[in-house]
Amino acid sequence: MPLLLGAAGGVDFARFFTVLAVMLVAAKLAGEALERLGQPAVMGELIAGILLGAGFLKVIPVGPEDPLTPVFRLLAEVGVVVLLFEIGLETDLRAMLRVGAAATAVAVVGVTVPFVLGFLYWWSGVHGYEHTVSSPLTTAIYVGAALTATSVGITGRVLKDLQVLHSLEARLILGAAVIDDVLGLVILSVVSGLAAGTAFSVHGVLRILGVAVAFLFVALWIGLRLAPRLFGLLDRMRVRGVLVVFAFAFLLLLCVLAERAGTALIIGAFAAGLILSETNQFDLIEGQIKPIADIFTPIFFMSIGAAVDPRVWNPFEPGGHQTLAIGGTLFAIAVIGKLASGWAVPWRHFNRLAVGVGMAPRGEVGLIFAQIGLTAGILSNRLFSAILLVVIATTLVTPPLLQGALRRGATLDADSVP
Repeated sequence: MPLLLGAAGGVDFARFFTVLAVMLVAAKLAGEALERLGQPAVMGELIAGILLGAGFLKVIPVGPEDPLTPVFRLLAEVGVVVLLFEIGLETDLRAMLRVGAAATAVAVVGVTVPFVLGFLYWWSGVHGYEHTVSSPLTTAIYVGAALTATSVGITGRVLKDLQVLHSLEARLILGAAVIDDVLGLVILSVVSGLAAGTAFSVHGVLRILGVAVAFLFVALWIGLRLAPRLFGLLDRMRVRGVLVVFAFAFLLLLCVLAERAGTALIIGAFAAGLILSETNQFDLIEGQIKPIADIFTPIFFMSIGAAVDPRVWNPFEPGGHQTLAIGGTLFAIAVIGKLASGWAVPWRHFNRLAVGVGMAPRGEVGLIFAQIGLTAGILSNRLFSAILLVVIATTLVTPPLLQGALRRGATLDADSVP
């Protein structure tokens, strides 16, 4: 068994297993620590990645010359699709259809305003020169797109802890965040096409957008008819793990079909989750997929943190001021853009500040945007670090700000959202 005990093809298996073990343990310990401090576990995984990455301990391989770098990038890619699969599983299609014009207006404004402001900021050139391999227009589009996402998980946790999930504000926030996720995934599909080298054009953007929407529609239309029957048959099988294995295989198949159709892998992952959320085996699938997510998803977040050199945030280092200035400006745009969404529904009376603050955290989808942009060369290391600063800052400030905003009151007697 020398192959398994040594190295093959330039890969040191002993080192691979060691790094993987350290990453998984560090992710859980850091997540536990942050949750005890009232912050989401993903923040701990990011911080652990930064500490173990290029800037400090250099445990996680990130250099192009390291043979383990593509291995961990592949594991991180699996983590991304599993994460989006989970988001799809937790998304209620019927609730999405029931939510009305108010949540849609909040979502559209919450996507449009930060996108436009972020695009104009970068396109204007006031930030100074920043080299990227892409054109300034493509980078500006990507910067705007990276500011559009909303993390429904972070806000939902705060609303649950404050016991206001049945308020009009909570329904608006969560309904808009679900729509925001779909819009964000479509936008990510468009910018992923740009990242792959597709030249920017209105026709090209519309084509990518059309492919993403068409794929989602066709996948859902066919999948919602076939999946319940297929998984109904699987439910009769006795072999251990058959349900989770077929669910995972279904996820991978939808990712492949999405990629072959010309859209992003994560669109397929999200569609797979939406489809299986409508099966009778949903509860079992959701429960059994969590251990898989617990292994792969932290690798994605830690890999993102590992790519960050914290020295670029140091105001005493050369260039640190520029990174902080870019990150601070993008943070202001990110917060203002989402706050504007609270005033998107003038025909209803509710706590507008709470709705706007609740839409602020960028969370997981913002990290996915940043990582794809860095890998494709659309974002420089400095710009990537600035966007990561926005993601971390909006995630950290939302819980206390939302709690403070809700002290002004919530509309608890609303039965429906128009």
